[in-house]
Amino acid sequence: MTENRFFPEIHGGFGFGCMRLPMADMEVDLEQFKSMADAFIEAGFNYFDTAHGYIGGKSELAIKECVSSRHDRSEFLLTDKLTESYFEKEEDIRPFFRSQLEACGVEYFDFYLMHAQNAKNFEKFKACRAYETAFDLKREGLVRHVGLSFHDSAEVLDRILDTYPEVDVVQIQFNYLDYTDPSVDSRGVYEVCEKHGKPVIVMEPVKGGQLVGLPDEAQAVFDALGGGSNASYAIRFAAGFPNMCMVLSGMSDMAQMEDNLSFMTDFRPLNGDELAAIEKVRGILDSLSVIPCTGCSYCIEQNKCPRDIPIPDFFELINNMAKFKNYNGRRYYDWYTKKHGRASDCIRCGRCEKVCPQQIEIRRMLMKVSETFED
Repeated sequence: MTENRFFPEIHGGFGFGCMRLPMADMEVDLEQFKSMADAFIEAGFNYFDTAHGYIGGKSELAIKECVSSRHDRSEFLLTDKLTESYFEKEEDIRPFFRSQLEACGVEYFDFYLMHAQNAKNFEKFKACRAYETAFDLKREGLVRHVGLSFHDSAEVLDRILDTYPEVDVVQIQFNYLDYTDPSVDSRGVYEVCEKHGKPVIVMEPVKGGQLVGLPDEAQAVFDALGGGSNASYAIRFAAGFPNMCMVLSGMSDMAQMEDNLSFMTDFRPLNGDELAAIEKVRGILDSLSVIPCTGCSYCIEQNKCPRDIPIPDFFELINNMAKFKNYNGRRYYDWYTKKHGRASDCIRCGRCEKVCPQQIEIRRMLMKVSETFED
């Protein structure tokens, strides 16, 4: 296992993401999580990542039960996050932070991230002096490193890092499919991190598990390599970039843990044949898109939908249904429609189609969305 050149206290470049822990009857399977955490630490790794909202507040408590109460503090590093929904003013931040320390059973966090930053919530974080508070916590020894996790365009990240150059690390969504996807622009976001000299933590290297259940044509490409799981190719792709200090994996059972440890304990970057296979698989997945939406969001930003229908998100659901086996698009559709309009709410005004650069027949495609996801 090689030394982490960005943060020597991190053992290796592989972290345990605790958003998708093993579950049993809607509760965290604590015994299995204990076994997984022990195996992770015994293999030489030490980085755990959580947030207050993960698993409805159960992730932090599981960290206390299975990690911090059973292992010496020198054996593990712990990352937690400040999430927008848990504070409204500057004075709310420290009490929330203290509650996180208590929930996790620790006296400090090794990394504390401003959570899920985007153009909109960044303004709230600025107004509430959230970054400044985190930097103060670092000076007080309650946080070792301050960073941010990010979900927006490269231009927005550039603005954030210009505003707060003291940030130590940036966590981004990065995988071989999103690398060239203009709606995510992992490549552009990664290059902004390089520009500012910020080491990168990878989240979603397997795209929430979607890159495991591939269509048959894509699966045949990886099978032809003669070894390695789909997850191994995805995680090794992300870990192979020079500015990556950590790749997180959200493992929900011991089999996933064992698979990940098998190729990350003695990490090897992808070779030429494997990189060529990645390119071929990406091309196959791109070709399966049913709707040629690039996620530019002109349809909802330049000419606001009167029914607040999240058109690009719905089109992504349709495309993912075509690409990935066992993709639960209905669950995501139900989640979106708790806060936004349903596809069937479309009044067919056509305002969205007038500004669509791809000239998509949006009204007709929304009917397809409705037929697919609504009873």
